[in-house]
Amino acid sequence: MTNHHQPTRGEPRVALITCTELADLDPDDRLLLAPLAARGIVAEAAVWDDPAVDWSGYHLAVLRSPWDYALRRDEFIAWAATVPALVNPADVVRWNTDKRYLAELSAAGIPTVPTGWVAPGESWQAPAETGEYVIKPAVSAGSQDTGRYDLADPEHRELAAAHVRRLSDAGRVTMVQPYLSAVDTAGETALLFLTGPDGLAFSHAIRKGPMLTGPDLGVDGLYKPEEITSRAARPDELTVAEKTLAAVPGGAQRLLYARVDLIPGPDGSPVLVELELTEPSLFLAHAEGAADRLAEAIVTHLARRA
Repeated sequence: MTNHHQPTRGEPRVALITCTELADLDPDDRLLLAPLAARGIVAEAAVWDDPAVDWSGYHLAVLRSPWDYALRRDEFIAWAATVPALVNPADVVRWNTDKRYLAELSAAGIPTVPTGWVAPGESWQAPAETGEYVIKPAVSAGSQDTGRYDLADPEHRELAAAHVRRLSDAGRVTMVQPYLSAVDTAGETALLFLTGPDGLAFSHAIRKGPMLTGPDLGVDGLYKPEEITSRAARPDELTVAEKTLAAVPGGAQRLLYARVDLIPGPDGSPVLVELELTEPSLFLAHAEGAADRLAEAIVTHLARRA
């Protein structure tokens, strides 16, 4: 909820950046308000593309739920470059909002989901081999414009090709990935990292249930609803996550938060699906003390800028 009172002298003022559809913040992010208030911090929801917002009036601007940016990425990254005290930083936002960063991480030795890329205007044919594949745009949020296709089904092959054409005609880069069947049983693991006393530190983990049931039929609202439960992170998952964060351009020590999404690969070892550094859900409700840890992380970043 937006706090309209003027801060008194010395009160740090923090923007929690959102979008018009969530002008009062996502419910999970509202869990942060009380811990910030308890630390003497004035937190205000601020819509990223609202021209009335004076971003220079904040001691820190924290990206949280600007989830309508995907079709306006150029505008979004240009805006991010103008915001003082933005976390995560604007150069990270630019790098992380285009999923072609996965190719860079793969080249750096991070185990990632094998990904093919189709540029606008390029022709694409479904692989000759059967199997299930995921098709989605390189710039997206909330599982928008994402579908799952069984290439043993002739209709699915046609729908997959149409999906790629639709994205191409809109000037969007397409990602084509094999569907990792372990998500149907093990689910997806999201590992959450927050700034701690000694830098970015593991906070908690959650399990996401399978979300892609078939071809892209559109999503009502900003995102597809998720089935979330708490989960303990395995040592091999933490190892991959830490290796991934070590490969972030400019270093992970600058980050307020990071989310590393992993799924078991064909041999059971974790592979990176996405590295979320721009506007990830942090699932504060699913781990005791997580909202307090994020509030402390914000205090740390405010102290760095003092």
